[in-house]
Amino acid sequence: MTTLVIAEHNNQTLQAATLNTVAAAQQVGGDVHVLVTGLNAQAVAQQAAQIAGVAKVLHADDACLENALAENLAAQVLKISSDYSHIFFPATANGKNTAPRVAAKLDVAQVSEITKVVSADTFERPIYAGNAIATVQSADAVKVVTVRSTAFDPAATGSAAVAVESVAAVQDSGKSKFVGRELTKSDRPELTAAKVIVSGGRALGSAEKFNEVLVPLADKLNAALGASRAAVDAGYAPNDLQVGQTGKIVAPELYIAVGISGAIQHLAGMKDSKVIVAINKDPEAPIFSVADYALVADLFTAVPELVNAL
Repeated sequence: MTTLVIAEHNNQTLQAATLNTVAAAQQVGGDVHVLVTGLNAQAVAQQAAQIAGVAKVLHADDACLENALAENLAAQVLKISSDYSHIFFPATANGKNTAPRVAAKLDVAQVSEITKVVSADTFERPIYAGNAIATVQSADAVKVVTVRSTAFDPAATGSAAVAVESVAAVQDSGKSKFVGRELTKSDRPELTAAKVIVSGGRALGSAEKFNEVLVPLADKLNAALGASRAAVDAGYAPNDLQVGQTGKIVAPELYIAVGISGAIQHLAGMKDSKVIVAINKDPEAPIFSVADYALVADLFTAVPELVNAL
């Protein structure tokens, strides 16, 4: 029984979600192999080879794999899939794009966004916006699984490097092409990897107030900025800051929710945070049901006072 983990990277650096996925794969039992696909991604393969618990790294290098186009990446995974009982993807945009293609080609049912490995064929995953947990047992010969990275502590790195084996790359399918990528540059930590997040909701009232109130607090704490769906829909913050079921799933050490009522959609994306602080003037706000520390106060008074006190 061997599990294949599909590495997430940018051809230079291994992304943190890969470490969480490896940790989940280790709980299945048996060996864990990591597949690194890309162009000139030898450095990534060497980083993967130093993850604790990884038995082997497979490296496929070709221009058609540079941008993780789902058609080509899926074909690469399928080429070696017969050697594996489990294929694990991080539940990232790339993973969610590629895993269903692999599962469909293998004629198996994908198990999505697992949060716990019960046994080699049984997993837990959230349903109904995280309000219930389903235990899913798969009888398929190959288990294709996506892993919610916030549910697993990352595997350790810095171990003695294991073997990196080159595998032949597939040919370009020709079904899609990479056009371009626009990256948002920020001095702040990336939202899904931040240890501290300050999030704002619709109660802030405007984009100007969102920045005026939250940015000084985030600066003091070296925190990432987040937002509720309501705040994003109202134009207070860009889409890439949205936390929630339809946004980003986060689990920082500290999550500060400012002016967020706590709709189910939002709670599904942040309730696994280690410590949750909620500031809201409504004592009946649902956010207080998951908060470790609750402050019933006017955010326009409380947050500046908090900044001054830090």
